[in-house]
Amino acid sequence: MKITVIGTGYVGLVTGTCLAETGNEVVCVDIDAEKVAKMQSGIVPIYEPHLDVLFDRNIDAGRLTFTTSLEEGLEHGQIVFLALPTPEDEDGSADLSYVLNVSEEIGKKIKDYKVIVDKSTVPVGTAEKVHAVIAKNAQCEFDVVSNPEFLREGFAVDDFLKPERIVVGSSSERATALMQKLYAPFVRSGNPIIIMDEKSAELTKYAANSFLAAKITFMNEIANYCEKVGADVDKVRVGMGTDSRIGKRFLFPGIGYGGSCFPKDVKALQKAGKDEGFNFQILNSVIEVNKKQKTILLPKIESYFNNDLKGKKIAIWGLAFKPETDDIREAPSIDVMNALLEKGATLSVFDPEAMPNIKKQFGDKLTYKNAMYDALEGADALVICTEWSIFRTPNYQKLKQLLASPVIFDGRNLYNVEDMQAEGFTYYSVGRKTAN
Repeated sequence: MKITVIGTGYVGLVTGTCLAETGNEVVCVDIDAEKVAKMQSGIVPIYEPHLDVLFDRNIDAGRLTFTTSLEEGLEHGQIVFLALPTPEDEDGSADLSYVLNVSEEIGKKIKDYKVIVDKSTVPVGTAEKVHAVIAKNAQCEFDVVSNPEFLREGFAVDDFLKPERIVVGSSSERATALMQKLYAPFVRSGNPIIIMDEKSAELTKYAANSFLAAKITFMNEIANYCEKVGADVDKVRVGMGTDSRIGKRFLFPGIGYGGSCFPKDVKALQKAGKDEGFNFQILNSVIEVNKKQKTILLPKIESYFNNDLKGKKIAIWGLAFKPETDDIREAPSIDVMNALLEKGATLSVFDPEAMPNIKKQFGDKLTYKNAMYDALEGADALVICTEWSIFRTPNYQKLKQLLASPVIFDGRNLYNVEDMQAEGFTYYSVGRKTAN
């Protein structure tokens, strides 16, 4: 099949590459000429595990190409994916300007039947808006479909190639048949393609992400309460997670959620509710608690240093909002570092992938190290913000030798409290007793 993907961010590039992997001819369109030139020369502009292998293979096979020309893209594809940014607006709503502006151009340029697919996360009613904008100028038939993505950064390629489910919102039998044909290779093991109306499909994505954000936030509240009463959140988590009604995933406490999806989607659904006169009380609490949770370690750090962080050198491990990505959008590390800098601390930081993106935001306010242990040299404490695998089994003797004092503030509960105590560390985590 001939496919066009407009937008080559995390979603667009993974979508285009994975669709090419099943034999489709895919043209990806982006307005950033420099980015397109790099992709044409085989450079993957984002870090996503396994994407580079598929990217190279499909470029070499001629199934994956890139252009800045929207006309070229629309001439090529019968199915046109919109994988465009929907950033958070000032009032918390999703900004649809990118989607609607491109839709207007599509209406002016399409010459034969197209299925326009909203792949971006968009509010309820967006498919109607896109249809109306295209219809103003279109001289041919077209359909608009809602097909929300459920890709986890760090696992996006696997999630696309082996989806738990595919949601298609469509009121057109013709468009539905084309979408089912396109996705058939990805559901051969029997996972469902769920067909529903467009509005329900749009809401499904927001509802799923908001529920997961609420689950994380609830566990963080339980962790904070554990510290008050002397309970161990790890034991509570295991006791809860073995209940099949609850499940084991998204029960790990820490310093809050971040990323491009959860914060934006929760706020967008909250705002959409307000616009309809509906008050999402749970989402109000989720947003408030998560904001506080991002700096939950700060009082512990201040207390350890007798409320004086001026001149203290703090090492930071982990800058991305989660492991296996270079994405720093809404990353808890940003809140932690801003708070520490405001208190007068100096910061030495390391992340396997996210440092270039952090450097764009923080510039020379931070000292950047190319190796995890280099960040520790002479530091008065270590703060862990992201649970990268390389941090899970460190050389404890080396840690103690490099740190000015053996103290760790762990925002992701990577280590066993008793082990840290035996190793001679003062160790603070979330929802567990302190080792000292």
